[in-house]
Amino acid sequence: MTLETVSLNRSHGGVQGVYKHASRETKTTMTFSVYVPPHQDGAKLPVVWYLSGLTCTHANVTEKGEFRKACAELGLILVAPDTSPRGEGVPGDAAAAYDFGLGAGFYVDATQAPFARNYRMWSYVTEELPELVTGHFPADPKRQSIFGHSMGGHGALTIALRHPGRYRAASAFAPIAAPSQVPWGIKALGGYLGETRETWRKHDAVALIEDGARFSDFLVDVGDADPFLAEQLRPELLERACAKADIPLILRRQPGYDHSYYFISTFMEDHLRWHAARLNG
Repeated sequence: MTLETVSLNRSHGGVQGVYKHASRETKTTMTFSVYVPPHQDGAKLPVVWYLSGLTCTHANVTEKGEFRKACAELGLILVAPDTSPRGEGVPGDAAAAYDFGLGAGFYVDATQAPFARNYRMWSYVTEELPELVTGHFPADPKRQSIFGHSMGGHGALTIALRHPGRYRAASAFAPIAAPSQVPWGIKALGGYLGETRETWRKHDAVALIEDGARFSDFLVDVGDADPFLAEQLRPELLERACAKADIPLILRRQPGYDHSYYFISTFMEDHLRWHAARLNG
């Protein structure tokens, strides 16, 4: 697959790159970022996947996440995909709402018209982009982990639960823990997958755990001043499901923090160290 370099910048001894390519899954041009830390020639490095939230692109975490110093120290590649297909002819929300369509792909493969052609973010993130990254960067496919924010936290948890042998660690900032039970998720899963709620369960972390999916352990941070906490995120449902299934979960309710990148960047290093311990252990 051909990869076009958009930009390269030196940072903490490594290289922050932004790239684009023609995606076979979304039928659009997709843009993503990759930070490669300093390393010896020929070395293969562990890869951390970061999935962003509603309205975001690769740029939000790349510019605001404050991850490069820790990644350079820990020897981690960090990959940040976009959150949805974009471009001429890609359908969005009929009412131009922020929580569906462009910027809100929800990391699923849509089955409903008119979204099924382009909105294949599950296959893009779990299959196509890993092939591309492994082929073009010094990435070790046997050492991968995944995390994300909000909608991306939902994506990270569900992908880890469905691929427990692929990812050595999974964590989340303010994830949409049970999308089948909250307004953002009901709108997105219904719009992309149809009204049969049974088909939603494989894209709902709480439902997956209830249905028998397991993962080694999770780290989740939420801010207690997050305006979406009670209605959209529902971390207590994840806490309850993990406890019943004996899945170790560290759920930290951070006093005074909201839903923004001020919150994410504050705890980014903690999460990267959590991942590095499992990737290198």
